[in-house]
Amino acid sequence: MTDHVAWIAALFAGGALGLFYFVSLRWAVGRALSSQHAALCFVGSMVLRTSVVLAGFYAVGQSHWERWGLCMLGFFLAKLLVVRMTAPASPVEHRDAPQS
Repeated sequence: MTDHVAWIAALFAGGALGLFYFVSLRWAVGRALSSQHAALCFVGSMVLRTSVVLAGFYAVGQSHWERWGLCMLGFFLAKLLVVRMTAPASPVEHRDAPQS
């Protein structure tokens, strides 16, 4: 595999890992809000998400720092995508009571 193909694959793999991480984080938060065992949901989800992402980074990066960097870039871009896709359409401003 040429370097450029490996770099593109690392970027996409990082994006896929980021999508997995942040979508499952959003799912875990929604699930924990309605659960009686919220801490267990958060901790279990964190351990699973972090383990999968670290294993993915290790498998993609191997001993090439360029692949690690591109994988992290893809991860960050996926974060931006998930934040943008899940943000409310118009943010609600919190205002204090009018001052007289």
